[in-house]
Amino acid sequence: MSDPFLPARQKDGVLPAVFQGERVPMILRHEDVRQAAKDWRTFSSDAPFRVPIPSEQAMRSVRQLPIETNPPDHTDFRAIVEPFFRRAKEPEVVAAMEKLIAGMLDTAIARGSIEVVREFALPIQSRALTFLLNMPLAEAEIWIGWGIHVFHDGEAGEKKGQALENYILSQIDRALANPGEDFFSALTRASFRGRPLTRDEMLGFANLTFAGGRDTIIHTISGSLAYLANHPEALEYLRADPARIVHAGEEFFRSISPLTHIGRVCPVATEVHGIPVQPAGRVSLCWASANQDETVFEAPTEVRLDRKPNPHLAFGFGAHLCLGAAHARLILRTLLQQCTERVDRLTLLHAEERVEREQSYQRTMGYESLTLQFTPRSAHT
Repeated sequence: MSDPFLPARQKDGVLPAVFQGERVPMILRHEDVRQAAKDWRTFSSDAPFRVPIPSEQAMRSVRQLPIETNPPDHTDFRAIVEPFFRRAKEPEVVAAMEKLIAGMLDTAIARGSIEVVREFALPIQSRALTFLLNMPLAEAEIWIGWGIHVFHDGEAGEKKGQALENYILSQIDRALANPGEDFFSALTRASFRGRPLTRDEMLGFANLTFAGGRDTIIHTISGSLAYLANHPEALEYLRADPARIVHAGEEFFRSISPLTHIGRVCPVATEVHGIPVQPAGRVSLCWASANQDETVFEAPTEVRLDRKPNPHLAFGFGAHLCLGAAHARLILRTLLQQCTERVDRLTLLHAEERVEREQSYQRTMGYESLTLQFTPRSAHT
């Protein structure tokens, strides 16, 4: 596993980068990233459209909630949707996830080989999201059609962004007319400090729910399965003691780091390792570099399925710790568990790596396409 941030992390702790014509220093060291993630007064999230890198002004019309706010607003906004994301720990959701992944493995085994990114991981991510949002499973077929990333996959992002907003607004209207127990109905009933949510706020919550974390789960699934295919001993290691799966999952999140970084905006002029940042200028919190920091992780470019402790930052850090972390962990844990029980081996037939190409670095992260053969365990095994 390569680490494009190693030289800059060791030398300066920061990498000057340019995104969409904007000069953005990338903070690279584990402790520096953690400190910046906690310091919302210096490194603010109160910056609509500019928290993601690249920025999304052209792709949506509203602030994503709660991620594009600071405490105390963030705390109160987050509390509105947290109950839905906690559903990942409920027994009925766990059971539904087990059934979903069992069915996907049945399909993969029966077909002999399957393209994992779009035909396996994308349907799992989309269908699993219906469990969190308490939506009909059939609704996932629409979401699958949006591809790996709602804004960046296939046709122009502006057009796809409008399609997403149109869908969300139609669901809000449906919930207002015929409320139920689903996510959209909850938004229509929710209040923020004693007042109902505005329509834009409802749209902002749902926009993040569908656009954030989607590709990261998909690339974590494909990257983990590719590793098991390339290292058959790893599957045997997990099969020998299923208790190892939890630590293995955390190591896959760390080593894959499917989200390279996230942006913060400096309300006033500041300095990052000698690089001046002007008021309203951005910095990058580089999770991927922090997760390779050799002062924190021994042999960080190695995948060690028994790594512990493992203080990775794949789900962020501080107040903005990823709402979907429990959901992502449930998906990966269930997939690894069922692979140990039902799959004898995984064989890599074709792989096209996904490379993030920027002016200051190139980073391999996941796959554009990955075809695997799933060989089932025999009945007597």
